[in-house]
Amino acid sequence: MEEKNRDKNQLLTEIITETVYKYLADAGLTSNQDYTIPVEVSNRHVHLTREALDALFGQNYQLTKVRDISQPGEFASDEKVTLVSSKMRMIENVRIVGPVRAYNQAELTVTDGYTLGVSLPTRLSGDVVGSQSITMIGPKGAINLPEGAIRAARHIHMTPEDAEKYQVKDNQRVKVETEGENGVIFKDVIIRVSNKCKLAFHIDIEEANAANVQGTTYCRILFK
Repeated sequence: MEEKNRDKNQLLTEIITETVYKYLADAGLTSNQDYTIPVEVSNRHVHLTREALDALFGQNYQLTKVRDISQPGEFASDEKVTLVSSKMRMIENVRIVGPVRAYNQAELTVTDGYTLGVSLPTRLSGDVVGSQSITMIGPKGAINLPEGAIRAARHIHMTPEDAEKYQVKDNQRVKVETEGENGVIFKDVIIRVSNKCKLAFHIDIEEANAANVQGTTYCRILFK
């Protein structure tokens, strides 16, 4: 009798599990993968146009590559600048990420905003219209930017092939879960699709510390 009851309970559990999973799948609420997306952490840094680099470091100055970073063609340079806010507060030794860009931008953290005494809008890289003003100082000069200081929105870089695999679209917002017993769910993660990208989930150093992200860590798209 006990064995029959166990069989019944097991069958009932399987039916309930299958029913719930089907409901969640139909609603687009299930995980669509294992933990296969690498998590990468960034600290404060700046991007500069050719004109800005010339103004800060001298005419036709070339950045000195220290190391390549994950996205193809991008690198951490040896050059650094000082940032000064409208409140006359500063952060020194902010690294330049090359190569030169079509826009000037300082990607900072929430704590950096407190240090500078300003509120930083959360934006994707390159979306600087209406963002916080900032002054950048280099060894040869300074530039005053009416906009350009942001806190980077968390996002996933991927190729069109990756997007097809994970069943997501460019600019779609998803939830992401990091692996491990201390895994954390991040909301409003923006998908960025480009042929020039390498698959990676990007968060800033403060988000990484809060989520206990250490060493090589992977995540998955939990909800769509």
